[in-house]
Amino acid sequence: MADLTAAPTQTVEIRESYLAMTQRKRVYGAILLVFFVAMMVAGFQTADARNAGGFWDGITRIFDYPTEVLSEAWEKASELPGHIAHFFPALIETLNIAAASTLFGAMLGTVLSLLSIRGLARWPRLIPIFRRVMDICRAVPEIVIALVLIFLLGGGPVPAMIAIAIHTAGALGKLFSEVNENASLKPVEGLASVGATWIQRMYLGVIPQVGPNYVSYALLRFEINIRASAILGFVGAGGVGYELKNAMSWGKGRYDEAAAIFILLFVTIVVVDQLSGILRDRLTHGTRSGAQA
Repeated sequence: MADLTAAPTQTVEIRESYLAMTQRKRVYGAILLVFFVAMMVAGFQTADARNAGGFWDGITRIFDYPTEVLSEAWEKASELPGHIAHFFPALIETLNIAAASTLFGAMLGTVLSLLSIRGLARWPRLIPIFRRVMDICRAVPEIVIALVLIFLLGGGPVPAMIAIAIHTAGALGKLFSEVNENASLKPVEGLASVGATWIQRMYLGVIPQVGPNYVSYALLRFEINIRASAILGFVGAGGVGYELKNAMSWGKGRYDEAAAIFILLFVTIVVVDQLSGILRDRLTHGTRSGAQA
């Protein structure tokens, strides 16, 4: 005969165990929250003490510079179209830097990601090396690489392109490798059974499956690289960022030029974001939408 008292006892034990686990999670969460807040407060106090001016003294003047720029731009609004036309070639140079760095970075990232696929890599023992190479490329900021290359090669768009391409290779290589490992192995096994080489297995068995994801990530990275190339212009890497640095360095009297460059950058980033968003949506959902239609 079954013991009917065992079930209620087990239920009580499970409930008590669950409540104890929930209580521990709450305690750990509270401890982590207190630690995080303490670190934030300590970090803020340390940074504020080392600043040239106090944070609370400067926060009241945070809108002074934007006000000066906008007021001068408003006074010289009739000159903004001419400034926009004047700086448009520099914007094209920035877009060229971003496009070239995205292309070369995507190509290098593709190679690194294919060489680091678990179970399909050409040299399985070298997978950790390829992954560490991607980590290094991704960890070093573009501006650090650009400063070193400017010292070696001089100012211009080439150091900016190389610096952004290296960082892009690390970032896209990581994303591509995650996508590769989710690809189906059946096409690869079928190609291997008929004697296909490793390159043929990757080109015909893996890339067709992950190609839309590759392009989607590359377009997203292109948006990021436009902003990065503009920032690198501040360290002498050319493009619209270099012109913005000059306009801001001259101070009052050239703020209308800075405003025109800001307008160019804002419109460009919005347009590229919208276009790449549409392309990414078509790549990821276009086949499904076409089948439903």
